[in-house]
Amino acid sequence: MARPPLEVEVVAADRLVWSGQAVNIIARTVEGDIGILPGHEPLLALMVPCLVEIVTADGRSESLAVDGGYISVARNHVSVLAQEATLGHEVGLEEARREASTLEAKALRGEANDDEFHHLRILQAQIRAGERYLQNKADAGDGSAT
Repeated sequence: MARPPLEVEVVAADRLVWSGQAVNIIARTVEGDIGILPGHEPLLALMVPCLVEIVTADGRSESLAVDGGYISVARNHVSVLAQEATLGHEVGLEEARREASTLEAKALRGEANDDEFHHLRILQAQIRAGERYLQNKADAGDGSAT
């Protein structure tokens, strides 16, 4: 007998970013990548800035970037809590790439501070989410993915 899908909420400090049913969630914690499937044991984990991938109950893929935060799993409910969370289609890819490039150059010169390294990791997650969104659009046959 198939398990019922996960009930998922992604919450940022200022808004509910995404909610719905899912059959798989992948995120990165301080201990490494984690996959959450229906029936997962209870869990509370600290996330690092990362791409969060959600496979919905109807087979769609949602990609979003978080600046860290927590992921909680209990009784088939998953909460992703972050100060900032950005859906892939909300990412301004060109701007994020430019800003990341500037910070990467600063880091290579040894001039970046801890806040700038953290911001760079957030930008990298946003870029991955934006690129994944465009790839998913292209895979779905929507020719407007540019």
